[in-house]
Amino acid sequence: MLLTIILLILLLFRIGYLQFIEGSELQKKAYLQQTSDRSVNPKRGTIYDATGEKVLAISSTVQTITVNPTIIQEKEKVAQKLSELFELDYEKTLKKVSKRSSIEKIASKVDNEKANLLRKWLDENNITQGVNIDEDTKRYYPYNNLASQIIGFCGSDNQGLSGIEAKYEENLKGTKGYISKITDAAGSQIDDTSEEYIDPVNGDDLVLTIDATIQGIAEKHLKEACIDNKCTDGGNIIIMNPQNGDILAMAGYPDYNLNDPFAVDESLPKEEQSKQMQTLWRNKAISDTYEPGSTFKLVTASSALEEGITTTDKAGEFTCTGYIDVAGVKMKCWRYYRPHGSESLRDALMNSCNPVFIGLGQKLGVKKYYSYLRKFGFFHTTGIDIPGEAGSIFLKEEKVGPVELGTIAFGQRFEVTPIQMATMLSTIANKGVYIKPHLVKSIISSSEKDENGNPKVTEIPVEKGERVISEKTSQDVLSMMQTVVAEGTGKNAKVEGYNIGGKTGTSEDGVNTGKYVTSFIGVAPIENPQVVLLVTLYNPTGEGGHQGGGVAAPVGGKIFNELLPYLEINKESSENSDMTNEVNN
Repeated sequence: MLLTIILLILLLFRIGYLQFIEGSELQKKAYLQQTSDRSVNPKRGTIYDATGEKVLAISSTVQTITVNPTIIQEKEKVAQKLSELFELDYEKTLKKVSKRSSIEKIASKVDNEKANLLRKWLDENNITQGVNIDEDTKRYYPYNNLASQIIGFCGSDNQGLSGIEAKYEENLKGTKGYISKITDAAGSQIDDTSEEYIDPVNGDDLVLTIDATIQGIAEKHLKEACIDNKCTDGGNIIIMNPQNGDILAMAGYPDYNLNDPFAVDESLPKEEQSKQMQTLWRNKAISDTYEPGSTFKLVTASSALEEGITTTDKAGEFTCTGYIDVAGVKMKCWRYYRPHGSESLRDALMNSCNPVFIGLGQKLGVKKYYSYLRKFGFFHTTGIDIPGEAGSIFLKEEKVGPVELGTIAFGQRFEVTPIQMATMLSTIANKGVYIKPHLVKSIISSSEKDENGNPKVTEIPVEKGERVISEKTSQDVLSMMQTVVAEGTGKNAKVEGYNIGGKTGTSEDGVNTGKYVTSFIGVAPIENPQVVLLVTLYNPTGEGGHQGGGVAAPVGGKIFNELLPYLEINKESSENSDMTNEVNN
């Protein structure tokens, strides 16, 4: 009797342990044994351009084919048809159809035409169970290569792998649904039981700041420039609205087809194929650094004007003798063989005279100059909403001597990203207030509604930083930039009827590499800046040379010539601006 009582007590403890300690886990296992679930993928959110009308990425309906091997009777027959229809290996397909499991995937991303052929065959052969045809989605990019390095692409499981697709994965992916049915111990469906269907929740839609038309203009002229000038390392173009930080276009060359992102030259070794893919996918505008050259003189000029060290139009304030002596080192002007002579600051920027800007850097001093670099955002990434942004490379402040400071002041021996340079000019054009660049304008919810019953739209707020320079300094720099295009090194960017400002740049791509980076940075219209443009070409080796004024500036002019009319910027108001009259006087 005592033994029986002890056994009963132990049994009660065991029951209690199974019920209260392991109960939830055992319940999950039981559910898995008693049910057969098939997931239903949601539609990934659509990506639109800035107009909200042009679709840049969309999910089309396809089918996923699965089988329940335990209830398929004619396994060889079914395996034969599946392998024929979907071009699969018969032996591997038969192995899946013969497994002792409740579900095996046969094919995914199947178009509706093939799925209908399978339905017809199943009906003709009176096969009602064991082969499942479930709705799925496939990512499709209507414009193929357009904005490829911005949008990015998805893997076979519809997960974003790069670009906006990866950055906004949580918004775009949605929530999976499923089909659940009750099965017996062998995995066969129990008669007179129904399937449970849980709807998937589709992903949210995105509206980008990218305008497909402007993006197309940028890509067309970038490709032409890279081919005509034999740019061995490609190039990139950024077009930005300085008033709100919208990136209107971000083009890279070479690019790739979003619908076939893994396409490479198959004659190359595997390692080279992988390297080629990575090069095509890489967005150099945010991921690569370069020496900006003379375009960086805008930073030096802005800082010096803001500190009251100089003015724009004091005749004879500077004298170019072909070089400047800094701590015993002769630092040459690019035109040392024919010095510029007497100059104002406007003349120096127009002529891109190195000694003037080296001297301004010396007057500012390391501490003050570095404080402006910090304010302009060169010591941190911009935080643009796309993966892979790199940071700048500068000497630490305490290691900068007179020669190093002089070199930095005219744009050499440090590296920044193109997006940092475009943001710098946008800050100047935005009346001196830092503006953060961004690529997504709004998110359209697939599940939430507003008070009117329409999909809820979340606008991405414009992010502004601190004031970097005064509005007066901003106007002065823009005024000088207009002279650069009207009379100086940037005259090849001129567009009749519009007031355009700009600055050209040429720099060595590394030390003693024999390679060059040529660039043009521009803004228009001067009186009310609405677009900032940066053209960067890597190692042009064509007959036109590698100077920014001769190679990059003409590209800027061609883009402005198409872009400004598209934006409906009136020529007459541009010609009659107060700033134009002030400059001419």
